[in-house]
Amino acid sequence: MRGTGTPQSWFVHRLQRLRTSSGSPTQAQLLAYDENKVLTRSSLSDLLAGKFTKPPPWERVSAYVTACVRAAHAGQIDLSSEEELARLRGDHATLTDLFETAVRQTRAPQTRTSTSRPRLATYRLPPRNTNFTGREATLRELRQRLTSDNDCTTQVVHGLGGVGKTQLAVEYAYLFRPEYRFVAFVDAEDPDLVASQFASLARELGLAEVNSEQVIPRVYGALMDHGPWLIIFDNGERPGPLVDALPSGDLGSNGHVIVTTRLRGWSSRAGVIDLDVFSRRESVELLARRVCGMTTVVADRIAEHLGDLPLALEQAAGYMDYNQTAPEDYLALVTSRLEDMIALGELPDRPTVVVATLWQLGVRRLEIERPQARRLLELCALLAPEPIPLGLFSASTEPLVAATADPVAWDTTVGALAGLGFARRGPSSLLLHRLVQAAIRTAMPDDVRTDARVRLCRALLAAVPHDIHGDPDARSRWQELLPHTLVVTKDEPPTECAGEMATLLRLTSVFLLSIGNHSVALPLCERAFAIDASLGQRDAEIGFDLITLAQIHRDRGAPERARPMAERALSLHESCLPTDSPAIATDLATLARIRHLLGDHEAAVPLAERALRIDEAAYGPDDPYVSFDLMALAGIHLDLDDHALAVPLISRALRIREASYAPDHLYIGYALLLKARAVHALNDPTAAELARRGALILETRLGKTHPKTRDAFALVDLLKRDSCCHGQGEVVAAGNLAIHVHRALP
Repeated sequence: MRGTGTPQSWFVHRLQRLRTSSGSPTQAQLLAYDENKVLTRSSLSDLLAGKFTKPPPWERVSAYVTACVRAAHAGQIDLSSEEELARLRGDHATLTDLFETAVRQTRAPQTRTSTSRPRLATYRLPPRNTNFTGREATLRELRQRLTSDNDCTTQVVHGLGGVGKTQLAVEYAYLFRPEYRFVAFVDAEDPDLVASQFASLARELGLAEVNSEQVIPRVYGALMDHGPWLIIFDNGERPGPLVDALPSGDLGSNGHVIVTTRLRGWSSRAGVIDLDVFSRRESVELLARRVCGMTTVVADRIAEHLGDLPLALEQAAGYMDYNQTAPEDYLALVTSRLEDMIALGELPDRPTVVVATLWQLGVRRLEIERPQARRLLELCALLAPEPIPLGLFSASTEPLVAATADPVAWDTTVGALAGLGFARRGPSSLLLHRLVQAAIRTAMPDDVRTDARVRLCRALLAAVPHDIHGDPDARSRWQELLPHTLVVTKDEPPTECAGEMATLLRLTSVFLLSIGNHSVALPLCERAFAIDASLGQRDAEIGFDLITLAQIHRDRGAPERARPMAERALSLHESCLPTDSPAIATDLATLARIRHLLGDHEAAVPLAERALRIDEAAYGPDDPYVSFDLMALAGIHLDLDDHALAVPLISRALRIREASYAPDHLYIGYALLLKARAVHALNDPTAAELARRGALILETRLGKTHPKTRDAFALVDLLKRDSCCHGQGEVVAAGNLAIHVHRALP
């Protein structure tokens, strides 16, 4: 604890006064008043002793203060002394409110002293949300901003629909209502109806009948005698339509204004607080409190599917409560039927509000004002809830949105989605909340949805790098587009783009294979193969699918399953492609590695040598594709104990890769590991260091727990020992991972 005179010491002194004034109630008596069952005997003892080295636990303090005040029969203690309350108002506004609210809620009207504030008057203030969760820091920030000076202060709470802007403003009004003499709540969604609400407000203030032109200034004039006051303009438009309803000059003295809005454009008129979705902790807390039998694990997964959107979480809790649905069952429903579930479940105070219809008004507005923006919104709704590169919409020969042809039209089209609160705009991307996407998808007609899927499939096929192994920028671009390819290819393809989707599925599989994600790559490539096989006249594409499947099974440790796939791919390509096609080289190199893994080294050598000749002729001697053939041939020679032949092949492959890829590229790591194995067999002392460098690259790219990373560090450990004291077979077994490199499909 700090010394005398600090907020902490003042706080402890107030607790002691409360306890004394209430007749020194026992711990048992105080605990009996703790309706929320927050306190324990030990936590109560800590509170009484003032054991705080940081801001106190507000939930426990609230329970304690309420218990003390009730035990003191409310009116016997005066806690509203401005001198004392000012001590904590700056840093601990929440504590100040706890004291004042506890007293005012329990004090009988007849016990008020002559110095008490006049009774708080309110106009259309909604009931307080008894399940309000979290937002402590935002409430403190809002209070601090509003009380930063004595003039009229306007603060805007901006955020996505359903994020809880209105609930925050209402909670602020209740939390700090002892600070105000008048609080009004104005529905500002339709600016034309604001004046009529001010007319009602005028009657509430006792004003005589006034004409519509004068009603707003007359209300603010009357409020000067009712200060301090607070007006909440809920769901406001942009500043322009509301400018006449906001106070200015002397009419705004001694008052505060809060505007909640989804729209951008307020920064020049007021301070803006951007309200985000709940933290995961807040989401779990709300679900656990509202739903019987809810576990932390299930709550976490439900919150993930609902994107931590407060309205959706309340709606989910209402659904489970009304239908008596077990949390695990609701999780299964929201996982498989998200678009249906966002239309179900009621909020007690807002029975007509559901996530599915939350953005309908904004969509209608886009249709009228910016139809190209609505088209963009529908396309974005079919992509992943991850940053969407704006270049995707103009990458193909047929732009997805016509507005991309004009820089100004395109900027305002994208800006409309950000301005109306549908998306967040980055320097070169858009990000939509997953429930915004689900709501837009729900309202899309089937033909519009199908057409959008076709266009997105073709646009992604044009945007993703096809040369996954040879393009040095391929990895970063694929990682940006991967979430969207997975979403667009998730369902069965429309007939119009079945072939394109098969190719996109295979390319996605090849990229996932290149980063070691075999479990996701396999089903994608199997789907590509099934689509191509069903279309007919696609022998070359079927060959590409088969060779990719063979590579996946080879890397999964099933070379016997991979061999017939690779042999069939080679046969198909030899029947429909030129004999010097690089695609045939891919098949040959893959089959060589598979025969090598099956122990048929003699048969593998001519396959790898033929692949090398084709690629050298097609690409030149220093192309990255040549390095794959060199690695395959070197691995075979190592298992044939031809170490002197293997080392120059690996060294050449390593030089090519170091000149073509970033220093920490996986392919450089694989080459270093294979070279370490080769030079160790020749008693070269640099082997361990080469292996260590390779293992560190795999750790960076694949992670510590990936099987290849573990095998790489096992090789490092083996090479650090004196090879003379250990069987060479151990080193060879640990080093086999270095053969697992991948060929790209042309």
